[in-house]
Amino acid sequence: MTIYDDIVVGSGASGLTMALLLAMGGRRVLILEKAPLIGGSLSMFSRGRVRFDTGFHFTGGLNEGGILSEMLTLLGMKELVEPVFLTKSVQNRFVFEESGKVFEQPPGIEPAKMKFKADFPSEGQAIDAYFEMIASVCNRTPSMNIQENLIAPPNLEEDYVSLDSVLKKLTGNPLLRGLLSGYAMCYGVRPDEISFANHARMVNNFYESIAFVKDGGDGLIMAFKKRLDFYGVDIRCGVSLLPFSDIKDGMVNSFTLTNGESVSAERAVFTIHPQEILSLIPEKSRSRAFASRISSFESSAGFFSVFAKIRNGAVDPEPDSAIISLFPDNDVNALLSPEYCGKPAVVIIKPPHAAHDACERGVCILEPAFPEKIAQWGDSTVGKRSSAYSDYKEERVEAIRAHIAAQLPAYSDVLEFVDAASTLTYRDYLCSHDGSAYGVKQKIGQFNLIGRLPLHNLYAAGQSALLPGVVGAMMSSLIVGRSIIGKDRYGRLLGGVS
Repeated sequence: MTIYDDIVVGSGASGLTMALLLAMGGRRVLILEKAPLIGGSLSMFSRGRVRFDTGFHFTGGLNEGGILSEMLTLLGMKELVEPVFLTKSVQNRFVFEESGKVFEQPPGIEPAKMKFKADFPSEGQAIDAYFEMIASVCNRTPSMNIQENLIAPPNLEEDYVSLDSVLKKLTGNPLLRGLLSGYAMCYGVRPDEISFANHARMVNNFYESIAFVKDGGDGLIMAFKKRLDFYGVDIRCGVSLLPFSDIKDGMVNSFTLTNGESVSAERAVFTIHPQEILSLIPEKSRSRAFASRISSFESSAGFFSVFAKIRNGAVDPEPDSAIISLFPDNDVNALLSPEYCGKPAVVIIKPPHAAHDACERGVCILEPAFPEKIAQWGDSTVGKRSSAYSDYKEERVEAIRAHIAAQLPAYSDVLEFVDAASTLTYRDYLCSHDGSAYGVKQKIGQFNLIGRLPLHNLYAAGQSALLPGVVGAMMSSLIVGRSIIGKDRYGRLLGGVS
């Protein structure tokens, strides 16, 4: 039986962070990944000479002193990851189709405030108050500053009020409310369901700066891999855990892999979907309340994605644009509701660089999607879907093509669509539980699954544990990992001593 100190289950941003932190803490670590390759939603794929991101496209927090920059520094990865910052307002645009208004967001909180106040001259007080509230939440959330060396963020008053209710108190202008809640697309939860505090923790980074990463998600995976190799972390792909059977004194005594191998470890840390964790724990080893809590979690929004490129010989009509968000409705609650029957929102993402030097630039086009829309094909598998499913995908692709042509006619004959993916595609190719983009919905007052589990040598982290996205996933692993390796050891890592 192979013996490890820790097993990390899942190799997305959270799993890779957890494994590296534990290894830096002097522990022998094994990563288990169900998919053929590590990376989860960081992974990219190729179509011809074009590389496309699947789940990671851009991020905040890579600016000097930003939280993601600080996390990469702690992990010894900062010099291995090359950010490509958006430096112009025109690179990040919000188009509200109902009013025909277009808004640009310059990088930096103060420039963004000034631009928004210029766009809404009678709403300066509301805009100032919004940004002051965001700053206040982030300043009172210790985990937003990893130098604090604290275990978990406290609950604030703003954790119990929705983004929607705050915005409605600040302004009666629905267009301004739409603009200020537009980044809900980056965490997949409606403004009337997300707490203002979690919204603030997510979007503060986007207001400070937005960056792509050279080589996309592969750039992050390669940086993690280099550090994991340095610390001798073992990685097994194409394998996962079987439900626990060897349990003694409230702990898992040994872990059986799906290939039949048994592994001994002091603990296991799960960075996978809570439902997948629940399926591994026998009923006699968990309470009904625990199972009920996990079963009550709802899925965040996913995406129907179209992958495109600029046609050979064509010229990009808007070479400076990088992110274009098309909102047919001012009400972001409606746009992120499964019941919504209008034209969906579309986010067009054009990295300001090719993913690899020898590749063409890929264009990712994302439309919110929900499990309800594809439930009839939920039991199907790759290569065995019905013609009705193919028709559904074709219909969505054509609708997205028409949407872009209507709002951005210069792109009508320029974009060449090369592939498409539904939430089922994400589920099956990324070994995701349900294909959602951000794990479980981070709803007001929800007690997420993080830290120690009912079996005492099991722990949970991941983007479903704390905050969605790369920053939230990595932050959860630092918080849980710090509790495992101890405050003193973690403090030495913060001080640059490995």
